[in-house]
Amino acid sequence: MDSEEKQIHVMFLPYLAPGHMMPMVDMARLLAGNGLKVTIITTTMNAAQFQNAIDRDIKSGRQISLATLRFPSIEAGLPEGCENLSSTTTPEMTLKLFHGIELLQPHIKMILQKHRPDCIASDYLFPWTVDVAIELGIPRLAFNGSGFFNLCVANSIDCHRPHNNVTSETEQFVIPGLPDKVTITRSQLPDIVKGENEVFSALFDKLKEAERKSFGVLMNSFYELEPAYADHFRKVTGIKAWHLGPVSLFNRNAADRLERGGETSIRKHSCLDWLESKKPKSVLYICFGSLTRFSKTQISEIASALEESKQFYNEKLITQVLKLGVPVGNETWKVWANEESPLINRDKIEKAVRTVMGDTDEAMEMRKQASRLEAFAKMTIEEGGSSCNDLKALIEDIRTYKHATGRGESR
Repeated sequence: MDSEEKQIHVMFLPYLAPGHMMPMVDMARLLAGNGLKVTIITTTMNAAQFQNAIDRDIKSGRQISLATLRFPSIEAGLPEGCENLSSTTTPEMTLKLFHGIELLQPHIKMILQKHRPDCIASDYLFPWTVDVAIELGIPRLAFNGSGFFNLCVANSIDCHRPHNNVTSETEQFVIPGLPDKVTITRSQLPDIVKGENEVFSALFDKLKEAERKSFGVLMNSFYELEPAYADHFRKVTGIKAWHLGPVSLFNRNAADRLERGGETSIRKHSCLDWLESKKPKSVLYICFGSLTRFSKTQISEIASALEESKQFYNEKLITQVLKLGVPVGNETWKVWANEESPLINRDKIEKAVRTVMGDTDEAMEMRKQASRLEAFAKMTIEEGGSSCNDLKALIEDIRTYKHATGRGESR
């Protein structure tokens, strides 16, 4: 890597939630590993979660550092140490955390203005950073961890508003203009895109406008997973996008992998020993995400269904496009589950599990497709792979922007 590229300084600003923070930190370390100077802006408690990995990077000669801020827990009405969405336990606490994040804005802006990096890579939930980037005359990269399919669906619904033409919340309609036929109901749409709430509508418009004003979008996805949608997004929106995923696979350090995320309630070797005792293709991995909360009744239904069996955009990608799974029957989009939330009964869950784990042609084809995508995911990060190539293209695009605007000169 030549000295000019080593002078490129990118500041990363991840959102304070596990599913946003971990891939952004992975991307930051990935760029540092390719010779760029990188700074990650976050709060003290969040920094502690990946400080060891950063220290190892520094010892290996990478130019990477942390710019830490005190999270205003007291000012936001939160207990000390509550600095991440994974720490909130009620909707009220979540709203207070959002407020605390808003209070950080002037302090983050001061850091960006002080360091004047060559590029800002921020979570798409920080739309105001695009204005700071414009003020500094540098590019802003918006990180979106949801994949190209989700962006294409959101863009189509925003442009065509097909949900306004249905007569009920449960009536199926086709999302227009997509490479595949994808159906959904109004009840499955996030409130932020329905346009019924003025606050949500204003936020959605702000996010879309910031995306359009940005230099481009960073995706934790790989081309072979959703090629039609990667092409469709770029063609329809005209927005630059780089697919760099799966970013977690770039990291082959065993210590780093063990420290990812929060502490587990089960010892690693106990889990592996249990898995080794099972027959091939007999184990179903279930993951609800780091922030999912269920009512006690729903947890009971899930557990009972699994015993008996011996989000919606993502669901549509899995069930209707990639054909890797089946729906379990959830018909309503929810931010936070409570005792009044619609219940998915054990019969529906059991049926879905049996469909996926069975020996039918449909189940076997799902497993074959999953194996194919697993192979592609591993290939894409190797030299000559699509994500490896996009990583190189991203670095070159930042470097070109820097020199085209005269920022390559000494300051």
